[in-house]
Amino acid sequence: MNINTEINRLLNFAKQRGLISEDDYYYSANLLIDVLHVGEFVPEDIEENLETAAPILKNMLDFAVQEKLIEGTTSERDLFDTRLMNCVMPRPSEVVRRFQSDYARAPKAATDNFYKMSIASNYIRKDRIDKNIVWQTATEFGDLDITINLSKPEKDPRDIAKAKLVKSSSYPQCLLCRENEGFAGHAGHPARQTHRLIPLRLASHRWFMQYSPYTYYNEHCIVLNRKHIPMKVNRKSFENLLDFVTIFPHYFLGSNADLPIVGGSILSHDHYQGGRYDFAMAKASVERTYSVKGYEQVKVGRVKWPMSTIRLTGEDREELTDLAEKILNKWRAYSDESVGILAESDGQPHNTITPIARRRGNAYELDLVLRNNRTSEEHPLGIFHPHAEVHHIKKENIGLIEVMGLAVLPARLKQEMHHLGQELVRGTADVSGIEELQKHADWYKMLREKYPTVTEDKVDGILQAEIGEVFKTVLVHAGVYKRDEQGLAAFDKFMQVVSEDE
Repeated sequence: MNINTEINRLLNFAKQRGLISEDDYYYSANLLIDVLHVGEFVPEDIEENLETAAPILKNMLDFAVQEKLIEGTTSERDLFDTRLMNCVMPRPSEVVRRFQSDYARAPKAATDNFYKMSIASNYIRKDRIDKNIVWQTATEFGDLDITINLSKPEKDPRDIAKAKLVKSSSYPQCLLCRENEGFAGHAGHPARQTHRLIPLRLASHRWFMQYSPYTYYNEHCIVLNRKHIPMKVNRKSFENLLDFVTIFPHYFLGSNADLPIVGGSILSHDHYQGGRYDFAMAKASVERTYSVKGYEQVKVGRVKWPMSTIRLTGEDREELTDLAEKILNKWRAYSDESVGILAESDGQPHNTITPIARRRGNAYELDLVLRNNRTSEEHPLGIFHPHAEVHHIKKENIGLIEVMGLAVLPARLKQEMHHLGQELVRGTADVSGIEELQKHADWYKMLREKYPTVTEDKVDGILQAEIGEVFKTVLVHAGVYKRDEQGLAAFDKFMQVVSEDE
């Protein structure tokens, strides 16, 4: 490998992708030879057009390991390749200027180019994301999206050991903080030199938009509060969501719930997630409409969806916000023991909402998903959480992304499903004696009864369809009002309370 050629390849790639201009060429080259400890540099003519910089970075990382600049662990390589890409990155102010210039032409042009830059910079590690196993499963609620997440690499024991040696620091306070932009990272914190943020004003406060480094769907963005403050769903949340989809009408934006179990993974920093993708939930129809006194201009409906969802549609943002706030306040204090809903116990609140906003032409659409985080002896992880019988597939919290109909499943399932498929094809009667497959034993028994004969060419499709059915069950478990006669009647009863005068 010729490191001089690899430097030229990266410079060529950066120019093609608009990360640098011809005026930046030698400046960026000198940064690279410094990071790589190379003594000299000779320009070369490079004729290639790569989708990502990953193949070039791999060669540079191999060189760095060979020259003992870094160890070959995943964490060390990720820290170093981010440092390399930083040598060909535009400054944050230039990224913001470009975004604003593009936005003046069209909001979609601004996000298109920002997203392309985030991939070109390797901030979004597309080469890893492309390894994810993705499919859809048709259900009565629409086509559910399923992904087995293979994009996040496993931790190397050497990285784990190094992380323990890193001095504790409160800077940045978390992975979402604005201060991450440009942060070099360490064994316990990913490098963020290629990270760029777009400043926004939502409800007269300062927020920032970025893309997720491990996107789960198209243009998966994160909108974060400038301040490191806890998640809270309130009137301001609805104002922020509706402001955002006014600025970016081609995106949706939603918030995780603000309570443990039903909330997202980072409750310590107020943030939202959005993007440019139509989930099954967004396509789901309204199966029953309601009339709420004082809000005659707002269409109110119950969505045909496994999780209990109220859909508000209207052109008046203020009216939508007022009604959403009313529903939230009613729900926070609402109990119905006949269906296991208690507003609080032992002083701990249980009810909250997962809200999602989108545009429909000139109209705004606001989905309010009712959540409750109670636990019981039978369901210690949550009554309205995936129950034990589905933990072999999905045990983690049901956050915003799952609520909308996308299952993010653990990487272990790739190997487990391959092994399970082999046993199905063989006709193995019972897998409870196979250590790797013990957790799937009851499910496997059901599959054997349903599919007594399975051929090798059909097994993958069968397993994917059945995993999709399990995810549907997960969503049913998380729904506070079950989709039976009693549950839907109880849902209607709550909506009757909402429609009452204050």
